[in-house]
Amino acid sequence: MYELDESKYLYLFGVLPVLVLLFLFNLYWKRKKQREFGDTDLVKRLTPEKSVFKPVLKFIVLMLALSGIILALVNPKIGTKTETVKREGIDIVFAIDVSKSMLAEDIAPNRLEKAKQIVSQIINQLGTDRIGIIGYAGGAYPVLPITSDYSVAKMYLQNMNTDMVSSQGTALSQAIELATTYYDDPQTSKLLVLISDGEDHGEGSMEAAEAAKEKGIKIITIGVGTEKGGTIPLKRNGVTESYKRDKDGEVVITKLYPDALKTIAERSNGGYIYGGNTREVTEYVKKALDNIEKTEFESKEIATYDSQYQWFLGAAFLLLFIDVFLLDRKTAWIRKLNLFNEKE
Repeated sequence: MYELDESKYLYLFGVLPVLVLLFLFNLYWKRKKQREFGDTDLVKRLTPEKSVFKPVLKFIVLMLALSGIILALVNPKIGTKTETVKREGIDIVFAIDVSKSMLAEDIAPNRLEKAKQIVSQIINQLGTDRIGIIGYAGGAYPVLPITSDYSVAKMYLQNMNTDMVSSQGTALSQAIELATTYYDDPQTSKLLVLISDGEDHGEGSMEAAEAAKEKGIKIITIGVGTEKGGTIPLKRNGVTESYKRDKDGEVVITKLYPDALKTIAERSNGGYIYGGNTREVTEYVKKALDNIEKTEFESKEIATYDSQYQWFLGAAFLLLFIDVFLLDRKTAWIRKLNLFNEKE
C-alpha cells in the first residue's frame, strides 16, 4: 500500500520534457554552428579531448536528479502495518444566533464574529467528537449536519452571516427543536452549545429546553454582547453608512439579555457563561465535555504510512555530486576502449 502525500507537485514532471526539447535544440544549434564554422572533421581534430557522449550523460544525470527532487516533494508513503482505532466522543451541535442584533459592535469585532471565534476555538479543542451547526434568527436553518470533518465545519462556520435567515428575531425554541433532529444515534451523549445575545428570544424556549433534556440533550448557553448595549451599524463594503432605526426613526440600541439564556441552561442541566473572553469560554466548555460520558462511535482499521522522501532526496544529491565531477572531456580509460567508435 502506498499514498502520495503532496501529489500536487507531480505537475513539475511536465517541466522535464521541456528541458529535453531545449537540450536537443541546443545540440542541433551547436552542430549547425560547427558546420558553419568549418569542416566537421577538422573541428573534431582541433578539440580532441571533447567527448560527444559526456554532455548527454551529464544531462541524463541532471534529469534523474531533478526527478528525485520532485519525488521527494511528492513524498511517497508506504503502508507498513494496519491497526484498529477506536473513536470515542460525543455529538455536539452549535446553534449560532444570526439575527441583525448580532452585528452590534459592543463586543469586538462584533457579536457574530465573536461567536464564530468562540466556536472555532472550541472545535480546536475537540478530538474525535462529531459536530453540527445551526443558524437561527426568526427561524432556524440547518447549516451543517453532524460530521467529524472539522475543516469543513470551520469553512461553513466562517460563511455564516445575518442574511442566512430572512425573518428577524431570536427563535431559541426553533433552534433547540431543530438541534434535536441532528442527533442520529440515541446511545451517543449529546450537547447543544447555543450562542446568542438573548434579545427578542420569543416564546416556547423553556419548554423546548425541557423537551431537549428529556431526550438526553444538555444545553450550554453563551451570551455575547453587553448589558449596556450598542447600536447596529449598516455597512456597505465594510464602511458604516448608517445605523438601524426603529419604526419611530430612533436609533436601535440592542442589549445582552442573559436571563433567558441562563434559564434555558438550568432547565436542561447545562450551564451559562458570558462570552466576553474566548479563552475562558473554551476552558468552560472543555471542562463540561470532560464530565460528559464518551460514546464509542466506530472502530476501524487504518494503515500506518512511512515517508520515503529522504531516499529520493538523497539519490538526487548524490547524482548532483556526481555531475560535478563529470567533465565534458573524454575519460582516459573509456577513450582506450573506444566504445563509441570515436575517431582520434
